Amino acid sequence: MIATIQYNSRKIQIDVSKPIDISIAIDMSKKNVNAWYINDPNIFPESFDNQIIKVSEGAVVNFNSIHFNPHAHITHTECVGHITNKVHSVNKNMKHYFFVAEVVTVAPEKKGNDFVISEKQLKTALRNKKRDAIVIRTLPNLLEKKSKQYANTNPPYLLEEAADYLKNKGIKHLLIDLPSVDKEKDDGELLAHNAFWNTSGDIRMDATITEFIYVPNSIEDGEYLLNLMIAPFENDATPSKPILYKIIE
Repeated sequence: MIATIQYNSRKIQIDVSKPIDISIAIDMSKKNVNAWYINDPNIFPESFDNQIIKVSEGAVVNFNSIHFNPHAHITHTECVGHITNKVHSVNKNMKHYFFVAEVVTVAPEKKGNDFVISEKQLKTALRNKKRDAIVIRTLPNLLEKKSKQYANTNPPYLLEEAADYLKNKGIKHLLIDLPSVDKEKDDGELLAHNAFWNTSGDIRMDATITEFIYVPNSIEDGEYLLNLMIAPFENDATPSKPILYKIIE
């Protein structure tokens, strides 16, 4: 089904029957992705009066509770409240959910003992394109990203210059297939987070960072319409389900 969307002054056509889900779910039947040194997520039925509230156990409904951390266990979208003294809510500060996005593939460069994404790499990928969002797929792009245990692995990250470039280019929404845009252990500097949200100046309250996505290899680099759906948690971060639609020329 082809739909036409008015986006700013541009009419965009997409095939709504062909969504591209780039989120990673919590799935208790599989090994889940994990970071930041905490236990795995858990989905479990509650019990009342010694009865497990689960249809297969004789109850009339399934009644599960879920224990998880959005930063550690699932695709999530965060706002500047992630790093500020006041815990600003991404649910309150994010007012729009459709954006023109560019999917780019980047092979992080070796720098000392780290692998990093540089300003030069992002400039090469974006060139003079005007986009609201960027979706960064890093190489190698293995399926294990959906179940990797990231703690103490020093994953790739964005250099401060790269995040600053995206801010200056007007990118409001940064999506990446890593647990963080910053180095795993950086003595609390969080250089890329701070640069992207411009915490030393006019803070970009409506800008977001989405981590733990997965972009399949079958998806080509290029321009897409992004539907960045978030769960309504009043928190610095919330689980999210980013969906891409290829823009029909």
